[in-house]
Amino acid sequence: MRSIRPPLLLALVLSLAFAVTGCGGDDGEGSAVSADAIAVVGETQIAKADYDALVSQAKKGYEAQKRKFPKAGTPEFKVVQNQLVGVLVQREQYQQKAGELDIAITDADVDKRLKRIKQQYFGGNDKRYRASIKQQGLNDAEVRKILRDQVIQEKIYARVTKDVKVSDADVQAYYKKNQAQYRTPESRDVRHILVSSKKQADDLYGRIKGGEDFATLARKFSKDPGSKTQGGKLTISRGQTVPEFDKTAFLLDKGELSKPVKTTYGFHLIEPLTAVRPAKTTPLAKVEKSIRVQLLQTKKSEAMTRWVEQTRDEFKDETRYQVGFKPPETPTTSTGTSTASE
Repeated sequence: MRSIRPPLLLALVLSLAFAVTGCGGDDGEGSAVSADAIAVVGETQIAKADYDALVSQAKKGYEAQKRKFPKAGTPEFKVVQNQLVGVLVQREQYQQKAGELDIAITDADVDKRLKRIKQQYFGGNDKRYRASIKQQGLNDAEVRKILRDQVIQEKIYARVTKDVKVSDADVQAYYKKNQAQYRTPESRDVRHILVSSKKQADDLYGRIKGGEDFATLARKFSKDPGSKTQGGKLTISRGQTVPEFDKTAFLLDKGELSKPVKTTYGFHLIEPLTAVRPAKTTPLAKVEKSIRVQLLQTKKSEAMTRWVEQTRDEFKDETRYQVGFKPPETPTTSTGTSTASE
């Protein structure tokens, strides 16, 4: 049965679009956290029951993938626990920030996301969708909650990055700094025969000079699996092959047969089929659009990372954990708005 990819089990862990790891929080575990909660964010308690529900869903997700769920108390289980606690804490932090930013999430927003998932992964088949979420231990309300979180994340991302721009100077600077990326080296089409011994190479050289067909001999005798079926033909760029082969291939005239050339692979007979195509650089005009798109995504990701770090610092003194539930502090990273549903 086809499941949402990644499975909704993993979406619980990975759907935080900004891929933040380490939610911060006071080192004084347990302070101001009620016995039936795992953490508190500001004035909001995160119920132990919500955490237990995620663990249960995670177990069913593992079972759906025929994987053994880690046993409580093991390092492997601690990894899962840290991820699930992180999801719950960040969910609450982002919901609070969304309120501060006047970001509203409507049922229509969630309906639209759910419709897209059903179409993308189940061809619009509601029966298949329901069977899949049931297999993963989820119900409609839980799926909608996950999708609501994703919509919140996307709207925060859009708000934080709405003023990010890429200037012409940015594009030109990137192009200049990365010239090698847009330079195509000299190239030409050649054909060759690779054999193990000098004696056999000399013999084949004489046969070709005597009028026998190069391609036929290549198919019969060459030990290069990548070109022998093509009669020895291949296209090479300057510097792509081993030095001895490269030097000879670019020195020969079109149609000129080399004497045996020794390399680490054996002995080659080389014959250029075309003239050398000169090196060229792709002009900025042809790559400007792709550079602009790339730089815009990078700048947005950087802006989002800064926002996430600021948010983490802001909540550091307002987030407390029950004893045994505080995840380790790890660096913040940002991957933009990619979500589990896309």
